[in-house]
Amino acid sequence: MDWAALILGLVAAQRLGELVLARRNTRRLLAQGAHEVGAAHYPLIVALHACWLLGLWYGAVYRAPPEQDISLPWLAVFIVLQLGRLWVIASLGGRWTTRILVLPGAPLVQRGPYRFLSHPNYWVVAGELLVLPLVFGFAWYGLVFSLLNAGMMWIRIRAEAAALKPR
Repeated sequence: MDWAALILGLVAAQRLGELVLARRNTRRLLAQGAHEVGAAHYPLIVALHACWLLGLWYGAVYRAPPEQDISLPWLAVFIVLQLGRLWVIASLGGRWTTRILVLPGAPLVQRGPYRFLSHPNYWVVAGELLVLPLVFGFAWYGLVFSLLNAGMMWIRIRAEAAALKPR
């Protein structure tokens, strides 16, 4: 069995499902009067994540030998990160999107991981971008995309903090 293809196929299916959920939540929030902040950098985030996943697919499925081992400890860490992702999504409920949407009058979410940490979704994503490449032995790849993501998060968190500051 090609474990890399299975793992990356599941990650791709998860991401597509999340995009469907995010789009549904975005439409509903906009209909409730929310407005988007930081829309200009959003396509860059989408491109970064798409390139990360496509590059992993290319490296782990097409370029690596079929018998290439995967790191089970790093896979376990990635699975724990997915549980964190689910916790974030469940905690935000209908307010979870991939965009920065501000719903006037709505209080900040204070449950789940948001009780303990600012921007827990961004922490999970940062972990994923580093850890999944490590599952396939691509430390350099994880480092490069982690650095690119750090630059994007610097822009995004500043935009989000400015939008939510009045609260």
